[in-house]
Amino acid sequence: MQTTYRLKASELNQKILDGIKTLYGDQEIEIIISEIDETDYLCKSEANKNRLIQAINDVNERKNLIEVSLQELE
Repeated sequence: MQTTYRLKASELNQKILDGIKTLYGDQEIEIIISEIDETDYLCKSEANKNRLIQAINDVNERKNLIEVSLQELE
C-alpha cells in the first residue's frame, strides 16, 4: 500500500503523525522527504508543459492577454 501526504513542513503536527501510526500500526514504513517544485510537477504532463510554454510565449509576445483595471476588480 502506498499513501502520499503533501503538505508544508510547517503543517506537520502530532495529529498527522498519530494518524500515520494508527493507519500503519506496527508495520515497517518508509518516509521520504522531497521538496516540491510546482513548475517541475506541472511539467510532468506533456499537455501541461505545452500550455505553460505557450503561455510564456504569449506573455513575451504580448498576445492573448486579458487586461483588467483595478476598478473592475472591486
